[in-house]
Amino acid sequence: MTDAGLALAVGAIAREGGRLALQKFRTEVTKWEKSPGNFVCEVDLAVNELLHRRLDALVPDAGWLSEETVDNEHRLAHDRIWVVDPIDGTRDYLRGRTGWAVSIALVERGRPVIAVLDAPARAEHWSAVPGQGAWRNGMRLAASDHRALAGARTPADALPRADRDMVTVFKPNSIALRIAMVAAGEADLLATIRWGNEWDVAAATLIACEAGAVVSDALGKPLRFNTPRGQAFGILATAPAIHQAAVMRLRNRAVAALGRR
Repeated sequence: MTDAGLALAVGAIAREGGRLALQKFRTEVTKWEKSPGNFVCEVDLAVNELLHRRLDALVPDAGWLSEETVDNEHRLAHDRIWVVDPIDGTRDYLRGRTGWAVSIALVERGRPVIAVLDAPARAEHWSAVPGQGAWRNGMRLAASDHRALAGARTPADALPRADRDMVTVFKPNSIALRIAMVAAGEADLLATIRWGNEWDVAAATLIACEAGAVVSDALGKPLRFNTPRGQAFGILATAPAIHQAAVMRLRNRAVAALGRR
């Protein structure tokens, strides 16, 4: 079982990172594109540096995987590793919208054992450790009991024709917060069918699972973290009763997308 004191310390560090980001929120910050359409700003780097320093001091033997740190194969030798996105949802951060969060997971032998999302612009702090439930601002979370794909709520701007029996709900830019909506019962399904980075989903995966949701890759396979690639093919987080139906609906699209890689 994860030490409760360690989990509390991680939460405090996440809040510290959140406060640092909030100080610059809705101000003029230096930004640039890492790749076309993929923005980063000076605050991403400042929060990354703070989290790296604090978390490394907390668990010196843990490896490090972060969106804002150059990856290297040395992390694969570690049984424990921090998987971090200093600002998940940078696009919303730069637009002055609240759909961003600091995301921290401690992964042990491929599985998250501590998860924290701090979303200070929304006054939300999410956390989970295995076997102890998922929490937001001190309230225990529970995934919904929705039992059919028809009418399932999904955070999306628009739906493909094949999925228009579902219902769109508000979509934050942070995919971690979208997964957390499933954990909180505010959405019934979140799905992507493209390669995504582990730092985007590691913390939210544990939060959703501890709330009773089911989380897999786009093909329905279990997620593992600290892989050589540092990525997973898609994410599917659902209310428990609809996960298998969602896998079946998405399968042909996921296989086609995987084949185009």
